[in-house]
Amino acid sequence: MSTAVRTKPSRASWARRIVFGTLLVALLVGGGTAYRVWQVARGDDRTPADVIVVLGAAQYNGTPSDVFSARLLKAKELYDAGVAKTIVTAGGKQERDNYTEAEAGARWLTRHGVPAAATLPVGEGNDTLRSLRAVATQVRAHGWHSAVLVSDPWHSYRARIMATDTRLDAWAAPTHSGPIVQARNTQVRYIVRETGALLFYRLTRTPADALFDTILD
Repeated sequence: MSTAVRTKPSRASWARRIVFGTLLVALLVGGGTAYRVWQVARGDDRTPADVIVVLGAAQYNGTPSDVFSARLLKAKELYDAGVAKTIVTAGGKQERDNYTEAEAGARWLTRHGVPAAATLPVGEGNDTLRSLRAVATQVRAHGWHSAVLVSDPWHSYRARIMATDTRLDAWAAPTHSGPIVQARNTQVRYIVRETGALLFYRLTRTPADALFDTILD
């Protein structure tokens, strides 16, 4: 009667298993994150909050870009629907700009019927994380705690996580209009961008907006 001889896996075999396992975990984490980016992008949470926070985007001498205008329009719709009584506009400015993104956003809102007293521009930060930290400081200073975030669909999940990390009770009501959501290839591009930026943030707790903008330009 013969007995089977068991052989120990070689070092090369163990190395292959480790590489395969690492790739599998990376694929699962990346795929799961991309799915959450896509899932939150499709939402529209209109639960009443203390404030509506509009995350800034490009502006040109006080005039919001088409992307920024779409966010502001969504914020006004939420305000008109009674979701919150105050709209916080966020975002700093580049060195040669005359206006911050927050100022440009507040000006747009008042020109479109929102009372100036119902706006709160917070013109600090040139990336999502720093802008949200500045917003959180101002929101808490007013005794507020909850915020519904308005940004592009694919940006909303990362923004929500960052806002939560600043100790805001936050959820998202993304805009579903504007140039970013029109073309399918644009949607895929931004899902890839946001997946990478969010994984980078979770690993380092630092923003990666400029890095991933450069990679995907």
